[in-house]
Amino acid sequence: MLTLAIALSASACSGTNGGGDAKDGKVTLRWSTWGSAEDMAVFKAFTDEFTKKHPNITLKLEPVASYEDYHPKLLTQLTSRTAPDVFYVGDDYIGKLVADGVLAPLDEQLAGPDSKSRPADFFEGIYGGAKKSGVTYGVPNDTNPEVLWFDKKALAEAGITEDPAALNEAGRWTMATYLEMNAKLKAADKYGSIFWNWYGANYSLVNGFGGKVWENGKYVATTDPKSRQALKVLADGYRDKTFASADLLPEGNSASTQFIKHKAGFYAGGRWVVETIRKGGDLPNYDIVPFPSESGQPVQGAVAASYLTLNKDGKHKKEAFTFLTEFVSKEGQQLRLKGGSAVPSVKGAESLVTGDGYPAHAQTFLDVRDKGFANFPDEVAVPGLTKAVNDHLMKIWEGKLGFDEGMTQLQTLVDGMKGRQS
Repeated sequence: MLTLAIALSASACSGTNGGGDAKDGKVTLRWSTWGSAEDMAVFKAFTDEFTKKHPNITLKLEPVASYEDYHPKLLTQLTSRTAPDVFYVGDDYIGKLVADGVLAPLDEQLAGPDSKSRPADFFEGIYGGAKKSGVTYGVPNDTNPEVLWFDKKALAEAGITEDPAALNEAGRWTMATYLEMNAKLKAADKYGSIFWNWYGANYSLVNGFGGKVWENGKYVATTDPKSRQALKVLADGYRDKTFASADLLPEGNSASTQFIKHKAGFYAGGRWVVETIRKGGDLPNYDIVPFPSESGQPVQGAVAASYLTLNKDGKHKKEAFTFLTEFVSKEGQQLRLKGGSAVPSVKGAESLVTGDGYPAHAQTFLDVRDKGFANFPDEVAVPGLTKAVNDHLMKIWEGKLGFDEGMTQLQTLVDGMKGRQS
């Protein structure tokens, strides 16, 4: 920890122009992301390979342990023109940095002869706020599509005989069936579903009801009848304990614990849940299915993403792009994500997800990624808006606000923050 603190202190003083061009043509390329020391270890194989291919480039990773601390630090560095050459940006901040004009446009280089990651290699829906007016300012590093994990044992104990994944394959995975299963699970003294309170779960359910969240730059989740129906179902489900909020469960009885102890039928999450289940030791008992729809036909699901971007004022532009394009390329993701819990954002690396055959319907991760959506550009363009929406919805989920009054206040909140932004 002390070593990390010293490293961060030193990097904060170095400045973008401090990487230095040696007379022998060697450069030091600074890049940053968030995560623990264990998280940073996943970059070793890529770094070793990159350094071998480009001996003139020394990579200097400047990690920030906490996601909450990362973007404030980055914004300060950008203001003082001491930001790294290359840096990660979360999907809730990418819109702000694009609007601030501090990121380098990438389209020409991505389509150029030195590119290892052409625009067509990625799925359009996961760019989210990284594109504005047709210009690309960030490339998805990797993804984590939001799906519904289900516990076969919990479902059986609730008297549910149909398999959600089989229903999905038959085009019969409907919202009505899903809610009926949740009611049976509750009657069996279990949670029907556990959700984290974030846009991935909330907006996926809205989509499942056929609702809209944003339309023509306007937040319509509180007024669109289908969206309102979806949010009302969530509110009612939290209040009568058909649903549980993972955010509110105590650490000693967390969502993961509830799920591996067969106390819940469904758990909304990404591929990272595999690690949770591995610790529970009951792998064959679990599988995944996308969020249901009213008709049983596939709908867009949410996809968590982060983006690799270039500092518009970075000194080593050529070397920075070399790093970016190799980092997000098929080969780069194969090096970084091997054995991990993410889903590649690039086409051609699907075997990372399906190679070990787990879960049985692992292809669902890829199906949701291919047609899914990252958080809405209109929403991520306003710093803090997604968090404000989530915080407000939590008051409704907890019963601290009545549903109708909560929806009215939510619309006022969003309109107010959008108004201050424009």
